[in-house]
Amino acid sequence: MVRAWYMDDSSEDQRLEHHRNPPKFIEIPQLCKSTGVEHFKIKHDSFETDDVLLNLKKERGYTYEDEFQTEESRPDYEAKLRTFYTEHIHTDEEIRLCLSGSGYFDVRDANDEWIRIEVTPGDLIIIPSGIYHRFTLDTKNFIRVKRYFVGEPIWTPYNRPADKMEARLNYLNKLKAGF
Repeated sequence: MVRAWYMDDSSEDQRLEHHRNPPKFIEIPQLCKSTGVEHFKIKHDSFETDDVLLNLKKERGYTYEDEFQTEESRPDYEAKLRTFYTEHIHTDEEIRLCLSGSGYFDVRDANDEWIRIEVTPGDLIIIPSGIYHRFTLDTKNFIRVKRYFVGEPIWTPYNRPADKMEARLNYLNKLKAGF
């Protein structure tokens, strides 16, 4: 079950942050309304035939997908985690379905405060293009996700500051108008 809460404003990897301070939780509908981040519950053990996922893929035009998992044995493991944890935006929305393991997606709200979103198996989140975000593992140090794209995959992160980019400006306009 997905949970989200406000967290301390720190560049430190806060894998245990929610254990240090009592969290201020945010309801998922409010998360969507205030950031544009969407959440869907998918049957992860049979995701290939899940109606919610099949409808999302059709409605949004997701034509490419792949799978990614963290592996501590990878020679670039720590560098890859640092890349994911560096605050950035993308020019396309980021779609992730957690198949196993767990982790945290952090996003900025309209006041530039961090909101941490915990994902576990079956959680699919859609992070809008242009929103500042980052990813980190939890203490289990493992996640396996499906990634979905419209057309060919674009993984290019644009690290903060990227405030003049069209994707960022479009996101700010949507934020102002309301999701």
